[in-house]
Amino acid sequence: MTGKGIFITGTDTGVGKTIAAAALARLLHERGVKVGVMKPVTSGCCEKHGRLVSEDAELLAWGAGVDSVDAGVAPYLLRESIAPVEAAGREGVRIEFQYIGEAFSRLASCFDFVIVEGAGGLMVPLDGELLIADLVIHLSLPLLVIVRPNLGTVNQTLLTCFAARQLGIAVSGVIINNYPEQPGIAEQTAPLLIASLAGSPLLGIFPHLEGDDQRKIVTELAARLSDDPTTKILLQKIGAID
Repeated sequence: MTGKGIFITGTDTGVGKTIAAAALARLLHERGVKVGVMKPVTSGCCEKHGRLVSEDAELLAWGAGVDSVDAGVAPYLLRESIAPVEAAGREGVRIEFQYIGEAFSRLASCFDFVIVEGAGGLMVPLDGELLIADLVIHLSLPLLVIVRPNLGTVNQTLLTCFAARQLGIAVSGVIINNYPEQPGIAEQTAPLLIASLAGSPLLGIFPHLEGDDQRKIVTELAARLSDDPTTKILLQKIGAID
């Protein structure tokens, strides 16, 4: 694959990858970067107007200022909210990396930078013995790891970064997401431990924002990032700006 972009993974399901990815997309869009987005595989899709849709892909596209979500943005839509390999098997779907790669190449030819959001973590199975990590390698993209702030995150973060490097995947950095306004001792100590032990730079600590409206959360997070002088370093490290 050829194309300028970043693959966003998490240490687990529910760490807030989509919000973080959409906020980065919105931030870049507002800075004049023509940014594309992609959610290669979504399980747990809902039906709207008689068709399956990925709400994650819709949020990413909205953040990037993309008018619609087509097959290139969300190649595989699966109904059940279970591991993608299981959801695909139950629906008689074969997840093919070549199809995803072709979709990514089309996006890369149209946009300056493409944000690709994975499903769960690096070791999530997609097809047979193929994992999310294998897809990252197939797309030849560096990794941005989104992690949670609370107890256990240091172990999960170090394992993810170590596994990526063992597989030959470049890790651009780590972002701690949903950091509480009043952190406990585990949250207070996690950033320093991650920064010193992960072997990859800690590029940001994104705050926890209250509310049910994801677009409002993305808008507020992007605004806060825009005002943060360290955000330029984050965007440079992931290759989105020079």
